[in-house]
Amino acid sequence: MGVSGSGKTTVGAALAQRLRVPFADADDFHPAANIAKMSAGIPLDDDDRRPWLEAIAAWLLAHDPTGGVASCSALKRSYRDILRTGSTRTFFLHLHGERDVLARRVAARPAHFMPAALIDSQFATLEPLEDDELGAVLDVSLPVDELVDRALALLARTESTPS
Repeated sequence: MGVSGSGKTTVGAALAQRLRVPFADADDFHPAANIAKMSAGIPLDDDDRRPWLEAIAAWLLAHDPTGGVASCSALKRSYRDILRTGSTRTFFLHLHGERDVLARRVAARPAHFMPAALIDSQFATLEPLEDDELGAVLDVSLPVDELVDRALALLARTESTPS
């Protein structure tokens, strides 16, 4: 989870590869209307996001028996609650970085529908993980391999912790 440009797709795909489980990029679940809205520089609202989040939750549920990794902004607690309906084992990795760093990353992606101008709206919407949410925060300034190593260590610790 995290704002645009935080490396969710890159880290998620690498993590899925290391875990040998399927990977899903949440951007692929957006309906055309959401993409058009974001391309026009208009932030999505909760009504726009609900069907998108429900589709990702359905993907998580389908992959719950064997595992899977999905990259998704999951900016609000209520969004993460929807995602958790797909699997109670959902673990959130919040890829956190400084606004200017992430804005530069987004600006460097010319073919992506998400303009850098929407970064501020995402930071304004972002609700950090709460104490009762299964997850952790990782600093995006670390190399991808280090982020994946840390994620694997966190997941291993979580799996070995009694409920």
